[in-house]
Amino acid sequence: MAKKVAVLIGSLRKESFNRKIANELIRFAPEGLALEIVEIGSLPLYNEDLEEDSPKEWIDFREKVKAKDAVLFVSPEYNRTIPGALKNAIDVGSRPAKKSVWAGKSGAVITSSPGNLGGFGANHNIRQSVVFLDIPMMQQPEAYLSKINECFDEDGKTLNERTSKFLKSWLESYEQWISLF
Repeated sequence: MAKKVAVLIGSLRKESFNRKIANELIRFAPEGLALEIVEIGSLPLYNEDLEEDSPKEWIDFREKVKAKDAVLFVSPEYNRTIPGALKNAIDVGSRPAKKSVWAGKSGAVITSSPGNLGGFGANHNIRQSVVFLDIPMMQQPEAYLSKINECFDEDGKTLNERTSKFLKSWLESYEQWISLF
Protein backbone atom coordinates (compact mmCIF):
# COMPACT_ATOMS: atom_id res chain seq x y z
CA MET A 1 0.00 0.00 0.00
CA ALA A 2 1.37 3.40 -0.98
CA LYS A 3 2.36 5.84 1.75
CA LYS A 4 0.24 9.00 1.59
CA VAL A 5 2.31 12.17 1.51
CA ALA A 6 1.05 15.72 2.08
CA VAL A 7 2.96 18.07 -0.22
CA LEU A 8 3.07 21.67 1.03
CA ILE A 9 4.18 24.28 -1.48
CA GLY A 10 5.72 27.37 0.08
CA SER A 11 4.99 29.69 -2.83
CA LEU A 12 1.52 31.04 -3.59
CA ARG A 13 2.53 32.48 -6.97
CA LYS A 14 0.40 31.26 -9.89
CA GLU A 15 3.43 30.26 -12.00
CA SER A 16 5.49 29.13 -9.02
CA PHE A 17 8.55 27.05 -9.83
CA ASN A 18 7.82 25.13 -6.64
CA ARG A 19 4.33 24.17 -7.78
CA LYS A 20 5.86 22.98 -11.04
CA ILE A 21 8.41 20.96 -9.08
CA ALA A 22 5.65 19.46 -6.91
CA ASN A 23 3.65 18.50 -10.00
CA GLU A 24 6.72 16.81 -11.48
CA LEU A 25 7.33 14.97 -8.20
CA ILE A 26 3.76 13.67 -8.34
CA ARG A 27 4.37 12.52 -11.91
CA PHE A 28 7.69 10.83 -10.99
CA ALA A 29 6.52 9.25 -7.73
CA PRO A 30 7.26 5.55 -7.37
CA GLU A 31 4.33 3.19 -6.69
CA GLY A 32 5.06 3.23 -2.97
CA LEU A 33 4.31 6.96 -2.68
CA ALA A 34 0.99 8.75 -3.17
CA LEU A 35 1.81 12.46 -3.20
CA GLU A 36 -1.00 15.00 -2.86
CA ILE A 37 -0.71 18.77 -2.73
CA VAL A 38 -2.39 20.22 0.35
CA GLU A 39 -3.11 23.87 -0.39
CA ILE A 40 -2.08 26.54 2.11
CA GLY A 41 -2.99 29.78 0.35
CA SER A 42 -6.41 30.27 1.91
CA LEU A 43 -5.40 29.62 5.52
CA PRO A 44 -6.21 32.58 7.79
CA LEU A 45 -3.20 33.74 9.79
CA TYR A 46 -2.75 31.75 12.95
CA ASN A 47 -4.19 33.50 16.00
CA GLU A 48 -4.68 31.60 19.24
CA ASP A 49 -7.78 33.69 19.96
CA LEU A 50 -9.52 31.81 17.12
CA GLU A 51 -8.74 28.33 18.48
CA GLU A 52 -12.01 27.86 20.36
CA ASP A 53 -14.03 28.40 17.19
CA SER A 54 -11.41 27.54 14.56
CA PRO A 55 -11.91 28.77 10.99
CA LYS A 56 -13.15 26.07 8.61
CA GLU A 57 -9.97 26.42 6.55
CA TRP A 58 -7.87 25.46 9.57
CA ILE A 59 -10.06 22.45 10.34
CA ASP A 60 -10.00 21.24 6.73
CA PHE A 61 -6.23 21.70 6.47
CA ARG A 62 -5.58 19.83 9.72
CA GLU A 63 -7.82 16.94 8.65
CA LYS A 64 -6.07 16.63 5.27
CA VAL A 65 -2.61 16.58 6.82
CA LYS A 66 -3.66 14.27 9.64
CA ALA A 67 -4.87 11.71 7.07
CA LYS A 68 -1.37 11.47 5.55
CA ASP A 69 1.57 9.31 6.57
CA ALA A 70 4.27 11.84 5.78
CA VAL A 71 4.91 15.43 4.73
CA LEU A 72 7.05 16.97 2.00
CA PHE A 73 7.83 20.68 1.96
CA VAL A 74 8.60 22.16 -1.48
CA SER A 75 9.55 25.76 -1.02
CA PRO A 76 11.36 28.81 -2.31
CA GLU A 77 13.47 31.01 -0.10
CA TYR A 78 12.27 34.51 0.75
CA ASN A 79 14.99 36.74 2.22
CA ARG A 80 16.96 33.68 3.38
CA THR A 81 14.06 32.15 5.27
CA ILE A 82 10.66 30.45 5.07
CA PRO A 83 7.84 32.10 3.10
CA GLY A 84 5.22 33.50 5.48
CA ALA A 85 2.41 31.34 4.07
CA LEU A 86 4.37 28.16 4.76
CA LYS A 87 5.30 29.21 8.29
CA ASN A 88 1.63 29.99 8.90
CA ALA A 89 0.63 26.50 7.68
CA ILE A 90 3.20 24.91 9.97
CA ASP A 91 1.82 26.92 12.90
CA VAL A 92 -1.83 26.13 12.06
CA GLY A 93 -1.02 22.41 11.91
CA SER A 94 0.85 22.52 15.21
CA ARG A 95 -2.17 23.63 17.23
CA PRO A 96 -4.11 23.25 19.43
CA ALA A 97 -1.48 22.27 21.97
CA LYS A 98 -0.83 18.53 22.17
CA LYS A 99 -2.96 17.92 19.05
CA SER A 100 -0.39 18.72 16.37
CA VAL A 101 -1.08 17.04 13.03
CA TRP A 102 2.67 16.85 12.42
CA ALA A 103 3.77 14.65 15.33
CA GLY A 104 5.47 11.47 14.17
CA LYS A 105 5.03 12.07 10.43
CA SER A 106 8.25 11.50 8.54
CA GLY A 107 9.27 14.48 6.48
CA ALA A 108 11.59 15.95 3.91
CA VAL A 109 12.24 19.28 2.26
CA ILE A 110 13.15 20.43 -1.23
CA THR A 111 14.01 24.08 -1.71
CA SER A 112 14.75 26.08 -4.81
CA SER A 113 16.03 29.46 -5.85
CA PRO A 114 17.04 31.27 -9.03
CA GLY A 115 20.32 31.96 -7.19
CA ASN A 116 23.29 29.71 -6.54
CA LEU A 117 22.33 28.48 -3.06
CA GLY A 118 19.10 26.68 -3.99
CA GLY A 119 17.13 27.91 -1.02
CA PHE A 120 19.72 26.77 1.53
CA GLY A 121 18.50 29.22 4.20
CA ALA A 122 14.84 28.25 3.83
CA ASN A 123 15.71 24.56 3.81
CA HIS A 124 17.43 24.81 7.16
CA ASN A 125 14.83 27.16 8.65
CA ILE A 126 12.10 24.66 7.76
CA ARG A 127 14.10 21.87 9.39
CA GLN A 128 14.66 24.02 12.48
CA SER A 129 10.93 24.79 12.77
CA VAL A 130 9.69 21.24 12.39
CA VAL A 131 12.16 19.43 14.64
CA PHE A 132 10.25 20.83 17.62
CA LEU A 133 7.02 19.46 16.10
CA ASP A 134 8.34 15.87 16.10
CA ILE A 135 8.70 15.50 12.32
CA PRO A 136 11.71 13.22 11.77
CA MET A 137 13.30 14.74 8.66
CA MET A 138 15.27 12.90 6.00
CA GLN A 139 18.85 14.13 6.28
CA GLN A 140 20.34 12.76 3.06
CA PRO A 141 20.25 13.31 0.19
CA GLU A 142 19.67 17.02 0.58
CA ALA A 143 17.75 18.86 -2.14
CA TYR A 144 18.74 22.43 -2.96
CA LEU A 145 17.69 23.28 -6.52
CA SER A 146 19.76 26.26 -7.62
CA LYS A 147 19.15 28.30 -10.78
CA ILE A 148 15.64 26.85 -10.81
CA ASN A 149 14.61 29.24 -13.56
CA GLU A 150 17.00 27.30 -15.85
CA CYS A 151 15.81 23.80 -14.84
CA PHE A 152 12.75 23.56 -17.07
CA ASP A 153 12.41 22.58 -20.71
CA GLU A 154 11.03 25.00 -23.29
CA ASP A 155 7.44 24.34 -22.22
CA GLY A 156 8.25 25.89 -18.84
CA LYS A 157 6.57 23.03 -16.96
CA THR A 158 8.72 19.95 -17.53
CA LEU A 159 11.97 19.67 -15.61
CA ASN A 160 15.07 19.15 -17.71
CA GLU A 161 16.70 15.72 -17.82
CA ARG A 162 19.40 16.47 -15.25
CA THR A 163 16.98 17.81 -12.63
CA SER A 164 14.44 15.06 -13.36
CA LYS A 165 17.08 12.39 -12.86
CA PHE A 166 18.15 13.91 -9.53
CA LEU A 167 14.57 14.19 -8.23
CA LYS A 168 13.68 10.63 -9.27
CA SER A 169 16.68 9.36 -7.32
CA TRP A 170 15.76 11.65 -4.42
CA LEU A 171 12.20 10.24 -4.40
CA GLU A 172 13.58 6.70 -4.16
CA SER A 173 15.53 7.74 -1.06
CA TYR A 174 12.45 9.45 0.36
CA GLU A 175 10.39 6.31 -0.20
CA GLN A 176 13.00 4.32 1.75
CA TRP A 177 13.01 6.94 4.52
CA ILE A 178 9.23 6.87 4.90
CA SER A 179 9.21 3.07 5.03
CA LEU A 180 11.14 3.26 8.31
CA PHE A 181 8.09 4.73 10.06
